Amino acid sequence: MERNQKLTALIEGSRAAVGVVGLGYVGLPLAAAFAERGFPVTAFESDPARAAALKSGRSYVPDVPASLLRSIAKAGTLRVAKGPADYARQDVLVFCVQTPWRKTQEPDMGPLVQAASAAAKSLKRGSLVIVESTTWPGATEEILKPVLEKSGLKAGKDFHLAFSPERIDPGNPRFGLANTPKVVGGLDAEATRLACALYSRIVERVVPVSSARAAELVKLLENSFRAVNIALVGEIARICRALGLDVWEVIDAAATKPFGFMPFYPGPGLGGHCIPKDPKLLAWKMKSLNFEARMIDLASAINASMPQYAVDRLAEALNESKKALKGSRILILGVAYKPGVPDVRESPAVDVMTLLLRAGAKVSYHDPYVAEIEAGGRTMESSPLGAAILSRADAVAILTAHPGMDYDLVFKRAKIVFDARNALSKKKRPGLYRL
Repeated sequence: MERNQKLTALIEGSRAAVGVVGLGYVGLPLAAAFAERGFPVTAFESDPARAAALKSGRSYVPDVPASLLRSIAKAGTLRVAKGPADYARQDVLVFCVQTPWRKTQEPDMGPLVQAASAAAKSLKRGSLVIVESTTWPGATEEILKPVLEKSGLKAGKDFHLAFSPERIDPGNPRFGLANTPKVVGGLDAEATRLACALYSRIVERVVPVSSARAAELVKLLENSFRAVNIALVGEIARICRALGLDVWEVIDAAATKPFGFMPFYPGPGLGGHCIPKDPKLLAWKMKSLNFEARMIDLASAINASMPQYAVDRLAEALNESKKALKGSRILILGVAYKPGVPDVRESPAVDVMTLLLRAGAKVSYHDPYVAEIEAGGRTMESSPLGAAILSRADAVAILTAHPGMDYDLVFKRAKIVFDARNALSKKKRPGLYRL
């Protein structure tokens, strides 16, 4: 209890040493927030390029300005770990390591287990360990706890273990780390209390739940909700196509209802690190309990089919101009998984490009945020957007509607436009096709 009081005092005084393991889209904003608040933060980053960028004050995450990195580096509140021995100095460890999805359709806990194993060798007695990496309900207790206890310390007695799902939305101008409520669930009440005390120093609202398992399921529910609703509007888009209706007109009209409806919009598929993976993670876990998550499985199947549907619509558009997909010059506009960010993780645009290449199309792309990309086994560079490239293309496909793109020029110059994102809303002319 004395150790707990000491850690509480360190947290409340912004003096607890905080180690952040994994400095990507989740870890870097978190580390910067703690460092800006005055906590002594140590970054544990295995990628040499990222570690070098941190040391020189260069940001590789759009939501963290380089000026902030330089400021906290100058203040001495953010440093890069020199080696494994630095784990022993941390009062708090927060794991923000990716948990990828294997091609064998199961989660890969290897990176997280490896990071936890490294920390366990020098885990500090009385410390607080928090997992932000997305896992299935029970993984923190079933997988991470035994790994950390190889230190010889016992969770709940010698150290505290909690789970708090990350809720980072890259490029969101309205909601960031500070004003997005933080859900926290510990393996016991004391772990929950300490984790809540910690996060309350950097976020406006902390939401405690009854257990780590509950917190783990919160994350999967949030992203399953999005995946299911995106699948629904994907199917509605196909229904509207069959009925000769404009899906965006229908959705916008439905959105005028002030209760009981939340608008989602269709596109060429799901993207980002979380939404395509997290629902499948939950369905995978439930299979071990002989429970079939039918709605999640169906939504995953519909979302996975959308890139092919987009290619089929593009082929239909070319066919109406008496052109075959094979040999046609297709210019893709936008390859990031969402507008306004350089992130291409699980981008449906890459899937569409791959399918087009396999069909024999000649594919190029323009994206002001993504200079280079791999698709269909090829490496391509972004082409400048101008009248000449638009006129040369047999068809232009808008797959990610980045802000600031010259859509008026696209509308005027492109022979055929396939608009999968409603970027040319309310515009009409021959040769303009929608999802």
